[in-house]
Amino acid sequence: MKIVYAGTPEFAVPGLQALAQAGHAVVAVYTQPDRPAGRGRKLRPSPVKEAAQGLGIEVRQPASLRTADAQAALRALGPDLMVVAAYGLILPPAVLETPRLGCVNIHASLLPRWRGAAPIQRALLAGDRETGVTIMQMDAGLDTGAMLAHRTTPITPEDTAGTVHDRLAALGAQALLDVLPGLAAGALPGVPQDAAQATYARKLTKDEAMIDWTQPAAQIARQVQAFNPWPVAETRWRGAPLKVLEARALPGAVEASPGTPSQATREGIDIATGEGVLRVLRLQLAGRKAQTAAEFINGRDIGQEPLPN
Repeated sequence: MKIVYAGTPEFAVPGLQALAQAGHAVVAVYTQPDRPAGRGRKLRPSPVKEAAQGLGIEVRQPASLRTADAQAALRALGPDLMVVAAYGLILPPAVLETPRLGCVNIHASLLPRWRGAAPIQRALLAGDRETGVTIMQMDAGLDTGAMLAHRTTPITPEDTAGTVHDRLAALGAQALLDVLPGLAAGALPGVPQDAAQATYARKLTKDEAMIDWTQPAAQIARQVQAFNPWPVAETRWRGAPLKVLEARALPGAVEASPGTPSQATREGIDIATGEGVLRVLRLQLAGRKAQTAAEFINGRDIGQEPLPN
């Protein structure tokens, strides 16, 4: 098959690499235009662009796929299939209809749960015990197409959005390779999604990362998991921003006001919450390197002043 690949962030790189390593004919890669990044605001290519250039594949970066010129350029490639993974641009009907076998998407959730922009983080925030990837035949809706394959992975207390992201990227690449023979043979019927079971994974905001110590410790621990590596759960300590990178919820009643540090040992810094205790294991002051709890308390008096909500 002649395949066009469309993706932008790191999540989409393993799928592209898997296609190339398996010998599939990737005739072009579509990715978003280079964006300003860093202190100097220099233009930076996407991870998928860098990967495609390393593989010697043509890269195209239209600002939109809605123009007649962009759609004609895609048709000229004569693709059998378009594979999409976190591309970041909406595919209009004319694009969805261009490849002979349509467009398939690598989506980072077990559809129909967590359609939308932030499925990994929403699964962690909700306390889901497992997540996965879905290979989906794309249609005009938001992650509403028929499902071609699922691959699952458990979510552990040690996971972060970053670790789950990496596992799902690898699972998605393998699942994609698994479905291609059936797609090429026309022998892989899709399973319609049950819209009644659908949930929506809205985009993350920095405001969501602020810790409310009146919440239960279990909920705050999930917040810490979900927002690592971005935007990172945050509180304030003695007037300065303090990022919480790793934490665990401890059971048991607490008498102190929410946000009050109850003890600080090499095992962690215990902070009272609205229900239970949150043990902070790794944290980072603004402008400093990330530290373990043991490193943070070395030479510091944590005190018992409640952290703000």
